[in-house]
Amino acid sequence: MLEGKIALVTGASRGIGSAIAKTLAARGAVVIINYNGSKDAANEVKAEICAAGGQAECYQCNVSDHDGVKAMIAWIVKTYKRLDIVVNNAGITKDTLMMGMSEADFDSVMDINLKGTFNCIKHACRPMLKQRSGRIVNLSSVVGRAGNAGQANYAASKAGIIGLTMSAARELGSRGITVNAVAPGFVKTEMTDVLSDDVKAAIEKSIPLGYLGETKDIAEAVAFLVSDEARYITGQTISVDGGMYMG
Repeated sequence: MLEGKIALVTGASRGIGSAIAKTLAARGAVVIINYNGSKDAANEVKAEICAAGGQAECYQCNVSDHDGVKAMIAWIVKTYKRLDIVVNNAGITKDTLMMGMSEADFDSVMDINLKGTFNCIKHACRPMLKQRSGRIVNLSSVVGRAGNAGQANYAASKAGIIGLTMSAARELGSRGITVNAVAPGFVKTEMTDVLSDDVKAAIEKSIPLGYLGETKDIAEAVAFLVSDEARYITGQTISVDGGMYMG
């Protein structure tokens, strides 16, 4: 259980991030719901958490903004006196084949997904180092391990997160801070809802378990990694993908 823990979840207004925020709150953590443009959705997540007896606050910040993230972490520490858990979930996609991919589309995905994760780790590790404790979980992707046509920018950002996770784990481990990653496969979210039935069927055929995951599958893996039961796990990337990637 996570009673008394202060947790930041980025990109928590919808999808996987929303499920993670709700799961951590249900286990007793005070959750800061980070969002960028979806204020109403973030407030709905907060309302649902509070209605269930949990505690949550919303904070607007674009994670690619170095100084904005610094201010967000400072506000959390000033308000709650500590920061125990950071889940770097915020991410975007701008899919197209490399020949047609613009520089702006490559840069924006790298800025949010990879630089945003770096910004949050950099600023969050300072109070964690003082506490000599902390849990950081970064959301990678099966695409970051196996690649995918039409997602060179996304795959590069998510592969970069795996390397960043291992480097941060080596730097911070001596102070009691664990850093791990979760690599989801295809999960039922707004992003996959727009896919045609034929595309979904083809994806399911590529998954050994034969079906798409749910947001709760990812949230449970994150909840484990931030718990005391995972105290001796760091620098690892846990695939939660129904067996799509095995390696």
